[in-house]
Amino acid sequence: MPIKTLIEQRFSCNYFDPAHRLNEADISELVRLATLAPSAYNGQNWQFIAVHSSASKQKLLQHAYGQQKVADAAVTFIVCGRLDLHQQLARTLASSVSAGIFTQDLLDTMVHYASEGYHNQPQRQRDEAIRSASLAAMTLMLAAQGMGLASCPMIGFDANAITQEFGLSTHEIPVMLIAIGQAADNNWPQKPRKPLTEVLTFA
Repeated sequence: MPIKTLIEQRFSCNYFDPAHRLNEADISELVRLATLAPSAYNGQNWQFIAVHSSASKQKLLQHAYGQQKVADAAVTFIVCGRLDLHQQLARTLASSVSAGIFTQDLLDTMVHYASEGYHNQPQRQRDEAIRSASLAAMTLMLAAQGMGLASCPMIGFDANAITQEFGLSTHEIPVMLIAIGQAADNNWPQKPRKPLTEVLTFA
């Protein structure tokens, strides 16, 4: 299906078929596609927790303010951004050197500039983590749409409780939840958007 059609057909799903399941191979494929999203320095500073067992869904449900879609969706991803992009960058980019895309000198230069930009800069680290996780989350939703699935991004959750419940490290921040599954009845269609005259300026 053309990407234009996927974008035009996507909607935020509030009601999922609780009988629908996704196997681990399909869940892994969704994340593989999500990780093709761009990130600063190709640092890939994101992490995904796939909540799909009944027990884990119930744990997440209580930290998502009782939103039933978390329990009914086949899987809900906790999409996290990582704060340590610069510390992981050399290891992350090593495969680009092995593939002949980067030279070692270029990798070293990129690590140098990333370290200068993010070291002792907690707000910049957080901003970058949220940017990267958000790009990955949107790619994840489009991947789901391409697999014939519905999705819903969610910001209604207790971040501190999720961090403790699911054992996130001090370098990981939960940015949003993405519920994915088979849409049930009674969902709203994609809602109207503002006219371009309100959001677009040519310069």
